[in-house]
Amino acid sequence: MQHRDPIAVFVLGLVTGGLYSWYWAVKTKGEMNKLGESIPTAWIWLIPFVGVIWWYWKYAEGVEHVTQEKLNGVLAFILLYTLNIIGQTILQDYFNKVKPSIATTFV
Repeated sequence: MQHRDPIAVFVLGLVTGGLYSWYWAVKTKGEMNKLGESIPTAWIWLIPFVGVIWWYWKYAEGVEHVTQEKLNGVLAFILLYTLNIIGQTILQDYFNKVKPSIATTFV
C-alpha cells in the first residue's frame, strides 16, 4: 500500500469537495486488488442506494485482509459509510502500518 499522509487525505477531501475522496477510494481499491483482494469496480456506485453500500462492504472486507485483521471489516465499513472523509483518514493510518514486505509483494 502506498504511504500517504492521513492529514493530507482529510484536507484534500475537504478542499476538493469530496472529489479526492473518490480518487483515494479508487486508488486504494486498486492497491488492495494488487495484494489479492477482489473489490469490484467503483462504477457500481452508480446503482442507487445498494451500489455504494455493497461496494463499501466489499472494500471493508479488503481492508480487514490487507491490514491483517488489525482493523475489523465491520468497523471499516462503519467508518467509511458514516464518517466518510474522517473514516478514510483513519483507514489511511492503518494502511500506512501495513508491513512493507506485504505492500511490495505485488508491486
